[in-house]
Amino acid sequence: MESILQCVLHVSVTILLLLGHMITALEVPLDLPQPPTITHQSPKDYIVDPRESIVVHCEAKGKPHPSFSWTRNGTHFDIDKDPKVTMKPGAGTLVIDISGEKPEAYEGVYQCTARNEHGAAVSNNIVVRQSRSPLWAKERIEPIVVQEGVSLVLQCRPPAGLPPPIIFWMDNNFLRLIQNSRVSQALNGDLYFSNVRTEDTRSDYICYARFPHTQTIQQKQPITVRVLNVDAINETMAAFLNDTDFFSDSPSGERRPTFLVPSGASSSAMVLRGDVLQLECIAEGLPTPEISWRKDSGDLPMNRTTLHNFQKTLMISDVTEADAGDYRCMASNSQGAVYHIITVTVKAAPYWISTPKNLILAPKETGVLSCLPSGNPKPIISWSMNGIPIENSPRDPSRKVEEDSIIFSDVQPGSSAVYQCNTSNEFGYLLANAFVNVLAEPPRVLTRPNEVYQVIANGPALLDCATFGSPIPKITWFKEGQNSVLDGDDYEQHNNGSLEIHTAQKADSGKYTCVAINSLGKKENHVYLEVKEPTRILKQPEYKVVQRKGNVLFECKVKHDPSLIPTMTWLKNDGELPDDERFVVDMDSLTIYNVTEGDEGTYTCIMNTTLDQDSASARLTLVEATPTPAIIYDQPDPPTDLEMTELRARSVQLTWVPGSDNNSPIQRFIIQYEDVLHQQGVWHNLTEVPGTKTTAHLALSPYVLYAFRVLAVNEVGFSQPSYPSARYQTEPAAPEENPSEVDAAGNEHDNLVISWKALTSLQSSGPGLQYKVSWRQTDGDRDWESVTVANVSKYVVLGTPTYVPFEVKVQAVNDYGSAPEPTAVRGFSGEDLPMAPPEAVQVLVENSTLAEVQWDPINPQMVRGWLMGYKVYYWKEDPQIEEQKVLTFGRNKTQGKLPGLQPYSQYTFNVRAFNEKGEGPSSPNQQFNTPEGVPGPPASLRITNPSLDSLTVEWGPPVELNGQLTGYTLRYQPINSTNELGPLEEVTLPANTTSCTLHSLKYSTRYKFYLNANTVKGAGPAVTEETVIIMDEVIPSQQVDIATQGWFIGLMCAIALLILVLLIACFIKRNKGGKYPVKEKEDAHADPEIQPMKDDDGTFGEYSDTEDHKPLKGSRTPSNGTVKKDDSDDSLVDYGEGGEGQFNEDGSFIGQYSGKKERDTAEGNESSEAPSPVNAMNSFV
Repeated sequence: MESILQCVLHVSVTILLLLGHMITALEVPLDLPQPPTITHQSPKDYIVDPRESIVVHCEAKGKPHPSFSWTRNGTHFDIDKDPKVTMKPGAGTLVIDISGEKPEAYEGVYQCTARNEHGAAVSNNIVVRQSRSPLWAKERIEPIVVQEGVSLVLQCRPPAGLPPPIIFWMDNNFLRLIQNSRVSQALNGDLYFSNVRTEDTRSDYICYARFPHTQTIQQKQPITVRVLNVDAINETMAAFLNDTDFFSDSPSGERRPTFLVPSGASSSAMVLRGDVLQLECIAEGLPTPEISWRKDSGDLPMNRTTLHNFQKTLMISDVTEADAGDYRCMASNSQGAVYHIITVTVKAAPYWISTPKNLILAPKETGVLSCLPSGNPKPIISWSMNGIPIENSPRDPSRKVEEDSIIFSDVQPGSSAVYQCNTSNEFGYLLANAFVNVLAEPPRVLTRPNEVYQVIANGPALLDCATFGSPIPKITWFKEGQNSVLDGDDYEQHNNGSLEIHTAQKADSGKYTCVAINSLGKKENHVYLEVKEPTRILKQPEYKVVQRKGNVLFECKVKHDPSLIPTMTWLKNDGELPDDERFVVDMDSLTIYNVTEGDEGTYTCIMNTTLDQDSASARLTLVEATPTPAIIYDQPDPPTDLEMTELRARSVQLTWVPGSDNNSPIQRFIIQYEDVLHQQGVWHNLTEVPGTKTTAHLALSPYVLYAFRVLAVNEVGFSQPSYPSARYQTEPAAPEENPSEVDAAGNEHDNLVISWKALTSLQSSGPGLQYKVSWRQTDGDRDWESVTVANVSKYVVLGTPTYVPFEVKVQAVNDYGSAPEPTAVRGFSGEDLPMAPPEAVQVLVENSTLAEVQWDPINPQMVRGWLMGYKVYYWKEDPQIEEQKVLTFGRNKTQGKLPGLQPYSQYTFNVRAFNEKGEGPSSPNQQFNTPEGVPGPPASLRITNPSLDSLTVEWGPPVELNGQLTGYTLRYQPINSTNELGPLEEVTLPANTTSCTLHSLKYSTRYKFYLNANTVKGAGPAVTEETVIIMDEVIPSQQVDIATQGWFIGLMCAIALLILVLLIACFIKRNKGGKYPVKEKEDAHADPEIQPMKDDDGTFGEYSDTEDHKPLKGSRTPSNGTVKKDDSDDSLVDYGEGGEGQFNEDGSFIGQYSGKKERDTAEGNESSEAPSPVNAMNSFV
């Protein structure tokens, strides 16, 4: 080992002399010289209680121990001149006795400096302010009277304290007011009512402010609120009008929500990174609105978002820049919904990306002190040395100051100092001290010697080796009895020197040595590792069904490491066992006597040691007693008494005693093994035997420490495993198999990567497993080259030709020999880009949108890899279109078609071959032109200059001409009211026109227009437009339904009204006649259609004229043709009932059929007689 240490020492010294130091977090032992380091200080914003002494903390360490001084408000603070100020011994903490003094006299900005001969460290600027809890201003609060259902805000407006007070609302009995989605307190302390109810009437709405530093509570004057309904308002308005404020502007009925806070449709908020974002939306409305939140640009952060105050307040903790964006709060009730958008911007006070770290350098070394802050806006960085701005400090040629770093080179003894990095923006500042300590110190190990570490097998083990030295020591680990350095897949050495064993095994127990080496010497330390057996429950408690008053036994047999002290604990339903003498706990069992209903539940046994634990549970179910118990079928009991006989090098015979089959015959036994040496605690199936056998002959592998167990299987299920057998270790041997999945392929143009699937520990057959990797180039008579590697599953051969075939073999080797000769696997070294483009490239244009590119295959020698195909790059020669298109064709293709080309265009193309590495050079650019095609649709089509029988059609030329335009074709046709198309008219127009005026169009007719552009190849697609000509207007229409238009509905109503007036006039004219006595008229014109008077009710029968709808016979109007409104409205029916009718001098009846009296009767008797035409006319007078 000594020779190895000397070699490591030589290499380490060489590396340390060549490499400079970067930032390190090494702690300097306090017995070594070092500049001061601030270890404790008061917060930047320090609010003190005016009733107590002011204590401003400042503590530091260093060698020699530092002295302390203070500044206040930027000038030296001489504490010796103030008897009220003292400094704690051994520290810089100030104690200010303010008894009998005004605390304001000591408010200010304090800064502490800790100094020794190696440098000076400074504290933050500590702003000392006294807490304040001012009284509420006296005020007279008038009672508030509101109408039921309106919204209401009770203002708190507490006095400004330091820090701000905590607000809450209570009543006269000091009980908090009940808050809910209708009534809640806002962030500013005001109490909001979305709508008020009569039960909100009270005289003790009191706002309280609690000031946390002084623990005092201030109270606002009580507020009286009276809530009145509409009837109560009318009765009491006069009484309160003179001495109260009456709020009645808002409606009291149901209404959609509106926002009380915030106002308007949108607002903005700013929050600092790391703070809590608080957004608030309070709405009024009836019924009470519900509030919901969402973020427009994404989801709300799940783990940092909470809703408070009945969903009215959204809080996002630990804000990041990603939380910026628009937040939408929505208030909704049965009457509607309204939303408000809050735009959140996130700024950031300075924060550290990387804080400056103390830098320990040896003389002549190089190092960098970095200060990496961030913020929004970007913070400004300033440097100081020993508290003095660095530009005012003595010049040092070994120091180079940049914006965010200081570079030290070729440092000299005595150049130690403390550097301050101050970074600030408008939202705050950060100050960090970091010293540069120039030391020459041999290694020392700080971890206690002979430390013992105990771990559980198959778990990780971490061995500490904390060191210090300057230059920084290199750490190396060794295990007792091994001369090689511990590294590889099983071990990991951390930057702090600790050694981690990922999966500790029994074989890893022992003494470990860590060696620390630098150019000034070496130091070693010894620690011990003990790997313990894991705690395992071998027989778990089983599910039990027991009758009342019966007894039950839960077994819990455990295996543990003999050196660890176990503790068995039983739980019931995850709680302690009842304190009952019926529960008896033994070493490996729990017995419950005289079981009752309360004993049902889940019972868990837990086996604890100082390092690990294991647990298992089973349920107890209580059943009623049955007269004749049924046969219970259960899984078999585990086999017992395992014994090994006929022990041989590669086989053993195992025997056992079967357990009870529990009324179901055993079908088979499963034999399992555990590889204690390589995979302790993991059991594998080895073989199976029929249930009638109790012996098995087992074939074994070399270099395995075996333990066996047996499981029995019946129709119910598997038994618990048997207790493990005694252990049996087979002798090591040469490997019996080689690695599988061998592959050879290069990933660079000059290498060959050989990979394989590593053998398992069971397949290794012995210690010292390695792999012999062999390879040779197959094109020619080449010799095999080989290398032996360990703990890897691939090997890279460098310096190979590009893409040439190889044969590779991977053979397993251990300390006892080699595996059989493996089969060679073929592969290729790495590829490189193709060297040449395809040749004989030409193009054949098939039509205006399709061309075919042809080429000759590339020379295989130029591919330098596996040819995957060809790529054709092509693009249109248009300064406005720079997009390049690519089509890929297979390796066997020598032509390919280019679809989707633009007609009448010039294209450029080239062809490239590609392999798995990438594309080769392109062929020379070639160009081709596509023939003309039909043009695209005109860019626009609109109707202008309308008149009664003409209009103008205007259009824009096609965007895609696809050739030389030869003209335009305009077609149009009328559309009738049933959307049927009329005859089609066509107009041919020259190519240089963009408008056309059409004459002799039909008045009030809808037309559909079609416009095509033409080339020699034909007409392109048409654009269409529809237009309706009405009066002197032309209204473009997009398939408008005329029946839904207002003008059409108004026209139809006017026509219907005119027809009705004409019909009434004709009716009156036809029935015009002289005065006549009613009785004579009826006798002279006896008509069978006129029904006799009904005797039962004294009324006339109805007149019937169902054949020709003639007017009622014998009706007349006054000779002047008018009917006065003041005349009687009685009908013939009224007259028949004996009403007060009106007659002329000759006794003739003048009136209306279905007059006023008839309507009254109809309303009472639900009559369905129709009103007379005369009455209908009167409605228009």
